[in-house]
Amino acid sequence: MDVYQAIYKRRTIRKFKQQKIDRKVLEKLIDAARFAPSGNNLQPVKYRIVEEPEEVAKVFEQVKWAGYIAPEGNPKKGEEPVAFIMVLADTNIRKAGYELDVGAAVQNLLLSAVEEGIGTCWIGSVNRDNVRNILNIPENLVISTAIALGYPAEEPVSEEEQGSIKYYKDSNGVLHVPKRALRDIIINS
Repeated sequence: MDVYQAIYKRRTIRKFKQQKIDRKVLEKLIDAARFAPSGNNLQPVKYRIVEEPEEVAKVFEQVKWAGYIAPEGNPKKGEEPVAFIMVLADTNIRKAGYELDVGAAVQNLLLSAVEEGIGTCWIGSVNRDNVRNILNIPENLVISTAIALGYPAEEPVSEEEQGSIKYYKDSNGVLHVPKRALRDIIINS
């Protein structure tokens, strides 16, 4: 698969097969993330792998899913992610301004996951205080986002936006993700 295929194939997944992801694969995704560009090459982004079923279940309760279609878009029993990667910013390295580093690193991770056949959901709505306590994350590490992972049990489709960018499920339960047309996002000078 080339990079363009991975980009066009990647969709947010919210239904997962209950099949464990090998630890080496999770580490491989993080290894790809660490090669993302970083302002001043400071590299403040760090990661916490959550793969033990008890921890995964606790973190699952601390994230919100699919704002436009909640609760219908939430993973049902038996469809939950099998792992999370918590994306952290080390404020001992960079106090502020790490958001671009996080975005670049996460995109590398998401695209690498596609190559491995793993589905992901990048989640910003996290109860950070509770997750910090559950995972015993030190205070100098800002919890930026969570990435839910698992082998996909659904195949969302992208389509050209027709008046709304809100994703939705059709009568067959297929998730549709409208994307703005290329002509609508390139601004001519």
